[in-house]
Amino acid sequence: MKKALLLFSTFILCSSMFAQKFAFVDSEYILGQIPSYQEAQKALDDLSVRWQEQIEGKYTEIDKLYKAYQSEQVLLTEEMKRKREDEIILKEKEAKDLQKAKFGVDGELFQKRKELVQPIQEEIYKAIKDIARLQALSFILDKSGQSNILFADSKYDKSDDVLKKMGYNK
Repeated sequence: MKKALLLFSTFILCSSMFAQKFAFVDSEYILGQIPSYQEAQKALDDLSVRWQEQIEGKYTEIDKLYKAYQSEQVLLTEEMKRKREDEIILKEKEAKDLQKAKFGVDGELFQKRKELVQPIQEEIYKAIKDIARLQALSFILDKSGQSNILFADSKYDKSDDVLKKMGYNK
């Protein structure tokens, strides 16, 4: 009996899935065909390289200070040692802060990427949405990278039903 019920449920689920229309896009291909995206990506890469060189320069300076400190350590007084150590620690903190400011979660590179790339992504999303509506598609998936749903017709959204089933009200 349970097997029959499971088989029937699977049949119903599969038949309801085939009643909906699906499509897919390759967002990497799309982005590769947009000159403004390629220009934005090149600008971001150039910024990234320049900032990385700045940070590496700071770490090279820190390395020189540390090596000089190690070679002169026996000749220094305790106060001079502490002063040099504090200077090295301060330079390391400055380098880490610069790295975080440029490449951190909300760093300049993230902000610049958001500024340059997000409008292009929004334009792509709008086009996908328009195509989905015109061709009466229920879902459009992205085949590049992970299969993410880029558009889903809200009439197929069962989120509220799930919440209701779990005992949560809207």
